[in-house]
Amino acid sequence: MCGRYVSARKRQELLEEFTVQLDGTGEELAADYNVAPTKKVYAVLTRPAEPAAGEGGERAAEPVRQLRVLKWGLVPSWAKDPSVGSRMINARVETVAEKPSFRRAFAQRRCLLPADGYYEWYKTDKKNKQPYYLHPANGDVMAMAGLYEFWKDPGRAEDDPLKWLVTCTVITTTAEDGLGHIHDRMPVLIGRDRWDEWLDPRIKDKDELHALLAAGPPRGLAGRLVSTDVNSVRNNGPRLIEPEGAEEVLF
Repeated sequence: MCGRYVSARKRQELLEEFTVQLDGTGEELAADYNVAPTKKVYAVLTRPAEPAAGEGGERAAEPVRQLRVLKWGLVPSWAKDPSVGSRMINARVETVAEKPSFRRAFAQRRCLLPADGYYEWYKTDKKNKQPYYLHPANGDVMAMAGLYEFWKDPGRAEDDPLKWLVTCTVITTTAEDGLGHIHDRMPVLIGRDRWDEWLDPRIKDKDELHALLAAGPPRGLAGRLVSTDVNSVRNNGPRLIEPEGAEEVLF
């Protein structure tokens, strides 16, 4: 699973990196070196803009790439209680197109979750685990494949700004060779050449979408041992990714 990651880039950096056309965040998130489930996170997504008026009346507008702030832990639109989101932080690539919690979002609400890197825990023995920090060796942004969903709170008034909750999940897959000895799962990483297609809500064919996910992550992922301080969500700051062992390129 992917249960912790690092998101330290500023909003403006992400707007430029992902060629975002609309800044829909409304807030600047602080650099977070211990992003955990239920936290607010940045997400890049593409949604239809408001219809634009043309000479012949209203015309359908092209989808617009946006940067949004979402809550990590997907809450399906049909959920009775939003607390289910804490159990839906990951969606397995093997079942994402069929599982009721994710299939509608997979068909039409896909996103990219920007990250500097992510953590996984290696079992050193039956009782202990050692955290690793995994990240692009060249410092590039990491784009994790995700899904997002809207949930309407039936207990709030229609004009309540908290009426709608927008949440997300990270899609995971079998770890690539070189990474599998640390953990058997990893987030699906979308290469820059596939961003447009993955974000395009007009693409709904499951085979085409699975082909995008199966293309494999960009090469050049590096990993290093880091402090067990990351185990606690109360700890944060750049010290969490400081090396406690030699760094090596794993994939």
